[in-house]
Amino acid sequence: MADRRQAGIIGTGFMGTVHARAIRRSGGTVARIVGSTPQSSRAGARLVDAERVTETLDELLQDSAIDVVHVCTPNTTHGSLVREAIRHGKHVVCEKPLAVDPAEAEELVNLAAEAGVTATVPFVYRFYPTVREARARVADGSTGPVRLLHGSYLQDWLAGDTDDNWRVDAATGGASRAFADIGVHWCDLVEFVSGHRITRLTARTVVAVPERGGRPVTTEDVAAVLFETDRGAFGTVTVSQISPGRKNRLWLSVDGADESLCFDQENPDSLWIGGRDVNRQLMRGTGEHPSAARYAVVPSGHPQGYQDSFDAFVADTYAAIAGEAPDGLPTFADGLRAARITRAVLDSSRTSGWVEVPA
Repeated sequence: MADRRQAGIIGTGFMGTVHARAIRRSGGTVARIVGSTPQSSRAGARLVDAERVTETLDELLQDSAIDVVHVCTPNTTHGSLVREAIRHGKHVVCEKPLAVDPAEAEELVNLAAEAGVTATVPFVYRFYPTVREARARVADGSTGPVRLLHGSYLQDWLAGDTDDNWRVDAATGGASRAFADIGVHWCDLVEFVSGHRITRLTARTVVAVPERGGRPVTTEDVAAVLFETDRGAFGTVTVSQISPGRKNRLWLSVDGADESLCFDQENPDSLWIGGRDVNRQLMRGTGEHPSAARYAVVPSGHPQGYQDSFDAFVADTYAAIAGEAPDGLPTFADGLRAARITRAVLDSSRTSGWVEVPA
């Protein structure tokens, strides 16, 4: 294809492989991948079958054929890598969090705008067809005015006292872990679906396992947040990485005056619609809004999941690079939004008070 993207990936871990699959499924080419060492870079090239073996970051960034860079590295490295990619004139896809503090995130938003590059953050849960259906129902008034927003994002991969990961260490993961890692996904999704914006909140964070891998833990395992929105709704969310049996349960409910909508990421092929007289379960692929049908890539009854949503996100990013304007594409501005909400959660937990979230 004429607009076949030449992509470079920074980071050879799990997320690097997710991005590599999405690049190819979106019609792009995985030209280069680089890790933290020449050895990991060579291993990464074999793992994702990159076109050219690359041992250094400079080698990747100085390749004029590469027009888009995917940053898939530990959180505290994102800012410096994004700056370098933009300085070399590349479009950028940066894993969240975009930055570990709002000031740096705002700087990156401005740098991307000044350079005129497309810059996106993979809030990929937006790309489930059932999520787009829920958003369309709120927008067309089917729900009536939204009154209550509530839910949770629960995982269990750190439930054991001996479970450990680089994200636990604030030096690589940042000051917030559970909320910055997954809570921001929930907040992005509830704002995306409802059209409301969180304006103020009060939060509590908990370190349930005080030591992992022989070092003290300072980042939270759990966060509980109570919030208000700019349109008069009220909400709550519980975020946990220590809930046994919950692998990746992002669950949200948007409760309007006329109907409620519930989405469960562990069962994403259906949308629960609640009414006073009748409850319904809308199955993906059956009577969908056009904005939802656009993202349904397999027939109803054939499970469609996380990688499909990631593929759609990258495809829309590449469409934006080509000059299109896909609806609902999450950009660096959304990454800044997430950083501001995260800071508000940490500030509220520290002060035990209500905190305003900057618009």
